[in-house]
Amino acid sequence: MNDVLEDFRRSVAEFAKDRLAEGALERAHQGEYPRDVARLLARQGLLGLSIPEDRGGQGAGLRAAITAIQAVASACPRSADIVQAGNFGPIRTFAEYATDEQRERYLPGLLSGDLLIALGMSEPGAGSAVTELTTSATRDGGGWRVSGTKVFSTHSADADVYLVYVRFGPGVGGIGSVLVDRNALGLTVGPPSRYLNGEHWCPLYFDDCHVPDTQVLLGEGGFKKQISGFNVERLGNSARSIAVGRHAFDVATEYLLTREQFGRPLAEFQGLQWMFADAAVKLESAQLLLDRAATNGDRDGLPSGVDTAMAKLAANQAGFFAADVAMQAMGGTGFGEDSIVEYCFRRTRGWMIAGGSVEILKNRIAESVFGRKFSQRAR
Repeated sequence: MNDVLEDFRRSVAEFAKDRLAEGALERAHQGEYPRDVARLLARQGLLGLSIPEDRGGQGAGLRAAITAIQAVASACPRSADIVQAGNFGPIRTFAEYATDEQRERYLPGLLSGDLLIALGMSEPGAGSAVTELTTSATRDGGGWRVSGTKVFSTHSADADVYLVYVRFGPGVGGIGSVLVDRNALGLTVGPPSRYLNGEHWCPLYFDDCHVPDTQVLLGEGGFKKQISGFNVERLGNSARSIAVGRHAFDVATEYLLTREQFGRPLAEFQGLQWMFADAAVKLESAQLLLDRAATNGDRDGLPSGVDTAMAKLAANQAGFFAADVAMQAMGGTGFGEDSIVEYCFRRTRGWMIAGGSVEILKNRIAESVFGRKFSQRAR
């Protein structure tokens, strides 16, 4: 990390410790999106870091946004989700490909913490096989009629606008995306369901929902651009995986130094030492892969698919391993809801599914190794 980034990290970590450390456990068990924290982080200048200046953002780059996520997570893991939402995922894809009119309409609110955007990608019959999506956009005068169902969308319970993957025509080339306001006629936000990590999501039902041409983000043929933007989301996922796993790791490390059993600190037991040595190596290794992907992405405009696959795979596994080790070492204390470690364990487990499962990531990496595509479809 260069001196500028290190100074930035220290500044954000100090802010997070001062303003967010208190109440971190309560936020971890809060299902709703904490808009008060979003506005606080916006005033601190931590939203829009990854968005280029000519797209309406700060132009600080991917590494700066990752640094902010991890510095905030060091004090409050839940608040790191807001930094993610303001830099990665649908907001980054939106900022990259939106028209000037669309940016003027949504981006100021998204970067002030007053608005929240969610991605509508997965469907009941199209998860990892996203190109099998069936949500349709049919031409209707000066706009489109959208019909279909989306599930498992992060922030769907609280979002003000949705970036929705739709099918304008057949095949991969027929896939694009539209922007749909929460109060749009024909959109029903279903009842909330709760994930293991405590977050809520709602199914999105589109029933002949009218979308004007001005709300089309990427038309027919836009799928590859959307997925290149989705690679950026995976970096944010990776950053939080490492940071939240490290948070649990740090809490448990302090616990092992002070907790005594059999007349000596737990840190003196070799079995526990080896567990924490393994976790430290995994966390540091994953961080290096993440930094490489982000550095290359800053240089090239967007990160590559294989760089992000390697970074996310390593980060997801390292974060969960560290949180698991922390919980095991702390015993009942770490297993209870009174400990932030329990939340970190649940949170890191989910990221091995969300944003591309570890199995899908391995498929992508294998294609790079062998220099060819491996279709997963039945023949």
